[in-house]
Amino acid sequence: MRVFTFPAILVIAALALVAQQQQQTPAASSTQAIYNAQVQSAQKKFDYIIQNGAKAAPDQNPTVLTENEINSWLMSGNAELPKGVRKLQFRGNPGVIDATATVDFDQITAGRRSSHPLLSLFRGTHEVQARASAAGSAGVGQVHIESVSIDGVGVPKFALEFFVDKYIRPKYPNLGMDSTFRLPHKIDIARVGSRKLTVTQKALK
Repeated sequence: MRVFTFPAILVIAALALVAQQQQQTPAASSTQAIYNAQVQSAQKKFDYIIQNGAKAAPDQNPTVLTENEINSWLMSGNAELPKGVRKLQFRGNPGVIDATATVDFDQITAGRRSSHPLLSLFRGTHEVQARASAAGSAGVGQVHIESVSIDGVGVPKFALEFFVDKYIRPKYPNLGMDSTFRLPHKIDIARVGSRKLTVTQKALK
């Protein structure tokens, strides 16, 4: 079931996924049974966050999501990622998010091609790595993109900003190099810890 659109995934996953593990496929890192259990556990917790957030007075007991649960869920096909983005995974350290994905830039920019030389970097299918600092408190999330590389080559900040302004902001106005946004589903705090995210919800004032 696809319950989260991409912006919601970014809000929760970017604040959530901190870990110290090597990037692996489910077959390499665990048995299929364990992988399936991680996907089901993540889905159950996401469903609970949505249901709890729909209450006038949400239960304030924290919900803890592990990095393995969320990465397995992202690989399962349950996530509604933007067209052109696949194999999205996260890892990192508390407060710092490292994301990797396979990105088909031609699908992202379809119908809006540009001859500007700054945008020549963003063509074809490539492995993209991004690092961001992230925090969420008092119902507000903040994400700052620190760096992006394509196939291991760093992207100049001014080129990245140009690409974001032309192709990302028209679709996702709240997303950019620096993003501040309301957390969904009455999430008050999204606290990044080692290999886990602790989410606390409460009634909005």
